[in-house]
Amino acid sequence: MIILLKKLSIIILIFFLILISTFIYGIYPQFEQVNDHYTYGPKKSYHQDEFNFQNNKGKKGIYSSSEENKNMDNDMIEVIDAGVCTSDKIIIEKLLNSYKTFKTPSEIGVDVTLEVWVQEVNAVHEITSDFDMDIYVTEIWNDEALKYDHMNPCKYNLSLNNEVLEQIWKPNTVFINSKAAHIHRSPFLNVFLMIYPNGTVWVNYRVQVKGPCFNTFQQFPFDKTKCHLTLESFNYNNQEVNMKWLDSTSTPALLLLKEKIELPDFVLTNYSTHLEEVNYPAGTWNELTMSFVFSRRYGWYILQAYIPTYLTIFISWISFCLGAKMIPARTMLGVNSLLALTFQFGNIMRNLPRVAYVKALDVWMLSCLSFVFCSLLELAIIGGMASSNEKQANLRLKQNVPLSNNNGNVIHSPRICSHVIKQDSPHGIKKYGTQGSGDPRLKGKHESSHLRYTSSVPEVYSNMSPIERTLLLETSLKKPKNELYRSIRNYFIFEETNYWNTDAIDQLSIMGFPLLFVLFNIIYWGYYLS
Repeated sequence: MIILLKKLSIIILIFFLILISTFIYGIYPQFEQVNDHYTYGPKKSYHQDEFNFQNNKGKKGIYSSSEENKNMDNDMIEVIDAGVCTSDKIIIEKLLNSYKTFKTPSEIGVDVTLEVWVQEVNAVHEITSDFDMDIYVTEIWNDEALKYDHMNPCKYNLSLNNEVLEQIWKPNTVFINSKAAHIHRSPFLNVFLMIYPNGTVWVNYRVQVKGPCFNTFQQFPFDKTKCHLTLESFNYNNQEVNMKWLDSTSTPALLLLKEKIELPDFVLTNYSTHLEEVNYPAGTWNELTMSFVFSRRYGWYILQAYIPTYLTIFISWISFCLGAKMIPARTMLGVNSLLALTFQFGNIMRNLPRVAYVKALDVWMLSCLSFVFCSLLELAIIGGMASSNEKQANLRLKQNVPLSNNNGNVIHSPRICSHVIKQDSPHGIKKYGTQGSGDPRLKGKHESSHLRYTSSVPEVYSNMSPIERTLLLETSLKKPKNELYRSIRNYFIFEETNYWNTDAIDQLSIMGFPLLFVLFNIIYWGYYLS
């Protein structure tokens, strides 16, 4: 009886010791490595620092060598069924132990959902017709082979890196129309992998990609550039991998991380996504396309092209106010305006691709060149009229220059003689022709005021023979009186009539050119800005 009591007391003592140790340390120590610290749990878990790790190194329950770690891992895997949470390392090793990377997660096909975040648009190039941007590409699919909810994980998800991603199946998504693409390395490969307990795989890449753009320069510099990127699975058709955009009311498939994306020349005004099924010889692929619309910021072109062109056109109109006598100055003004427009046009077009159609800026510059050319054409007309009038003036002056007869005597123009006879000899030619060389009537009229507007008849006229005087007067009186009067009148007011004609053209140009230019501006801006 005493022996039984001793045994019973020993059993009770052992039971109390086990109960106390269980209360203090927990049922089983569980190992979890988090940044070189070790956790004991689950309910009384805490992170031990490096000091405790060094002190416990070599003890049971703590990994002291790689061989011992391997043995301990096997022991801990068996703990999964004991109701204790499982660490990430144990779960990953268990999942990848018999995983086949070449095998698709499902025999009936895998649904892969894509989401893109636009971090930054670096540049849009007109010459090469492409754009450069930094984006985050997210892929989501479900892999039954990676389910670990039955393992009682300690964490809601597993956050892993590229090394683990290389050991699991991937849809091999590519940009099929990109000119260049690479995953950022800053400083390591920017790949993020997350696995959820239900087998959902969430992969995120930070990618710099250069894609094509479709440029239409008919409305340059008021044009828009459309760029697009297309993603698809490179190895699997839609029977094996069904790729689709994220369909969520709270989260769009294409998201901008910045509120507004602006470049020096462009601003992002619109973006969208769409899905298209494309047939290939190997099957049908789902192509996921994201489109971007960039509107050109034309403020620079207003300052560098349009405003200087306005000033050049206005300067070319100054020549209309200079008159017909300033032909050299007007020529220099028009030619300089034409050269300024030409060089300005070439400087702007040098930075644009060579296209076969007419751009809006081409219409503007060529129209302005036409206005300057027309002002030079008007100057040519004015110069031609001035030159013609000058020749006519010289010719009329030559007609009034005294001539010499065979005897060396001076003979004046018949116009002067007829004027003299008309005003002073109402009795006719016959009477005048029979007078002697010293006819007092002719000498008296020679000093009259009527001859002040023409050249005076010299006295040598009286030395002419009667036959010479008769022939001269008969030739002069063959013209009608009104025609003779018109000839003399045109000569005296020649200068006034000539400048009135050239001034009339200049006045018409001063009014016509601005009106036509205003009409052109109304049509131009109304068409290209609408």
